[in-house]
Amino acid sequence: MLGKEMKGEVKKRMKEDPTGLQAAYFCSKSAVDITKKVNENLPDGIAVYRTALKYRNPDNAPDATDTEVMNDMISQMKSGSFDKRPRLVSVGEKRRVYMPLIVGKACLKCHGDISKMDPKVVELMKKRYPEDRATGFAEGDLRRVMVSEISK
Repeated sequence: MLGKEMKGEVKKRMKEDPTGLQAAYFCSKSAVDITKKVNENLPDGIAVYRTALKYRNPDNAPDATDTEVMNDMISQMKSGSFDKRPRLVSVGEKRRVYMPLIVGKACLKCHGDISKMDPKVVELMKKRYPEDRATGFAEGDLRRVMVSEISK
């Protein structure tokens, strides 16, 4: 649900404004609220979140398990054995399902090489996320993971 809602909204804004500024503004203003809304509608014992090794919002920083899973995905991508299917991982009394999000061409408008981004997008990101780590990606890179955490 979270990925579908975010992707739909970002696509809509990219269509309206190909510079990426409207999509960047939307994400910076609404991603946290959408995540909260989705979680409020899930059954007890299930939660979703987004995380990345190179994150924009410090609230989305990965824990040790998230980091291990994403590093494993990146290693598999480099070796040519990457499988885009979700991964199930046990973490204590919980289970997590990790869904990888791969960088597409449109993602580069906000997450690519800063020198190639619209200056207004760069300005917005610096203003909203002074410690932004979520740039410098290339098409095909692992951008982030969406995680569903299920209590046993």
